[in-house]
Amino acid sequence: MHAERLMPPDVAPDGYASLRQVEAYIRRSGLPASLVELVKMRASQINGCAFCLDMHSKDARKHGETEQRLYLLSGWRESPLYTAAERTALAWTEALTLVADTHAPDADYRALREHFSDKEIVDLTYLIGMINLWNRLAIGMRYVHDVDKASAARS
Repeated sequence: MHAERLMPPDVAPDGYASLRQVEAYIRRSGLPASLVELVKMRASQINGCAFCLDMHSKDARKHGETEQRLYLLSGWRESPLYTAAERTALAWTEALTLVADTHAPDADYRALREHFSDKEIVDLTYLIGMINLWNRLAIGMRYVHDVDKASAARS
């Protein structure tokens, strides 16, 4: 990885370390790893963050996620591949990622309460906030993901 602008860990290492601590908390929170990666992927799709999409698609696959579910994630509402809990988490992800437009609808929040405990709802909200922050860092600093030459577009 490299950045075309600034590398936050080099410029502000204490701040970056704090962000990594939040990530460690999220990993320990009890949210299923597969759900964490789906949320990170969906927010990154909405935000158009290629760096994060590359990273989290690989992480999702390491946690057993299928290629089909990753390919269809942007169309999750039309696909039967996602559980009811995943659907409510993805709706909340979209609502908070697009919060200026959605204002976090009560219906989306009520749906969460059917599948998640209070702590899980807060942890899910932390997760969504963090991936949106990571997307903004990666996009703002122009992070460039590693390129697998075999996967690179052919000229």
